Amino acid sequence: MNIKIQSVKFDADKKLIDYIEAKVGKLSQVADDILGAEVILKLDKSNSNDNKIAEIRIDIPHGTDIFAKKQSKSFEESVDNVAVALRRQLKKFKEKQRG
Repeated sequence: MNIKIQSVKFDADKKLIDYIEAKVGKLSQVADDILGAEVILKLDKSNSNDNKIAEIRIDIPHGTDIFAKKQSKSFEESVDNVAVALRRQLKKFKEKQRG
């Protein structure tokens, strides 16, 4: 699976990139036909602590994209929450495909 990671207005360190690749890579356990993933990391302009945003778009066959966006205190937590949401969406998509 091809994973493209983009960080907006900051540079993501190697540790964060490795973490994201591991989390997104595990989604292939749910759906082995994932073509690729695009990850966008942003900092919200608000002054609150919950200003780390992770958006992930999963490209799967049949012209369908699955998308989730979460915001929290750290990028790792945001990526975790997005991965949970995407896993749920992928399972629903697979069930609809079979049924």
